[in-house]
Amino acid sequence: MSGLRAVFVCFVVMCVAVVSPAAAAAAAVAPGWSVLPVPAAVPPVTVSDLAARGPREAWATGYEHAADGLLRPMLYRWDGAEWGRDASFPGVGESGTLGKVQFVGEEVWIFHNRAGAGEILRRSAVGSWSVVPLPQTLRIYQDFTAVRGAAWVVGEDDTGVKVLHYDGDGWTAQSVPDGVLYLMGITARTATDVWAWADTSTGTAVLRWDGTAWRDAKVPLPANSNVHTILFEPSGRVTIGGSRYADGVTSTYVMTWNGHSWRTTYPPLGGAHAGALARGPDGALWLPLRSDRAFQSKYARVDGSHTTFSYGPKRTNAIAVQPRALATAGFSLLSFGIAEIYGSKPNLMSERLGERPSERPRGLT
Repeated sequence: MSGLRAVFVCFVVMCVAVVSPAAAAAAAVAPGWSVLPVPAAVPPVTVSDLAARGPREAWATGYEHAADGLLRPMLYRWDGAEWGRDASFPGVGESGTLGKVQFVGEEVWIFHNRAGAGEILRRSAVGSWSVVPLPQTLRIYQDFTAVRGAAWVVGEDDTGVKVLHYDGDGWTAQSVPDGVLYLMGITARTATDVWAWADTSTGTAVLRWDGTAWRDAKVPLPANSNVHTILFEPSGRVTIGGSRYADGVTSTYVMTWNGHSWRTTYPPLGGAHAGALARGPDGALWLPLRSDRAFQSKYARVDGSHTTFSYGPKRTNAIAVQPRALATAGFSLLSFGIAEIYGSKPNLMSERLGERPSERPRGLT
């Protein structure tokens, strides 16, 4: 038996010797979260949106608190190597905020609340800016979306819910179904396939524009739930992220439409806000979480029924690191948000999971 045991031990040692270098090499090249420096704004700052067209173009929006006490719009551009602040857009020095970013053909469209008046900033492929003003001023500008040939802005004025539609030539106001009390968000796949999520007299509902009218999409949302975001994907899949309140506990849910039916899951994410839900380059869903470590951000990766977690880099003297938005940029996942360092007000932070555009893509793990 001792001879057999010796042979077995030798076999195990040989296997370890063969496998370990490969495993070590895989671990060495596995991408991890890294810090991306961001030029400072005037703290405290608020991040509104992050969107990427590819590995060498991403835009982040929000606003800062200027020395005069007013809010000032802030815009940052990622060029594949670093973040830089863009101060070339109309109204950059005026009071206001920047909201959602959309890519329309070769252009970049950004919603701009300019001292209370709404407008769409349009940046051409050569970097010049133009402005599309809204036909009226709203009390609340809740959300914005744009595709080729159309754009929508939803919000409220003193008369109630407003849906403003731009067709490339001008604006019209669209009516919503009876019972809609408030529109929380909107997103479009095409000019004739637009979805919005609403608070109605019977609870949360998803509305759909088919090119003719807004109608209840009859999405079987969980009871006592809210919708935080809706993702359209090239495959035709639709993903909804939101939260549900049941038995005194709030839980995050994810719904996926595969073209035939809806499937609802409840990943172990507590009551995390799914507004920053994004489809990563690895095919999984990603979202930032409230971290249990003050000096590190935290992210969840949801792949079907399997959920894993990862932490961003350690930040010296940080007392809160809070990613606010995620976007896929080529084979990388970008995050943008705020970090508060002990003794200072919250300022901007950014992190990346994956590889630089110049590196050979290996996917995310």
